[in-house]
Amino acid sequence: MKTSRFSDSQIINILKQAEDGTPVPEQHHEQNMRSAAFYK
Repeated sequence: MKTSRFSDSQIINILKQAEDGTPVPEQHHEQNMRSAAFYK
């Protein structure tokens, strides 16, 4: 099984920001991640 590049706390933080209305492209830039990783 492949391990995640992001820790559980980072994933929770990213999802909370998305719920709060932070634009997804802005999150990608802050977290240095691809959009496919976010939607996966």
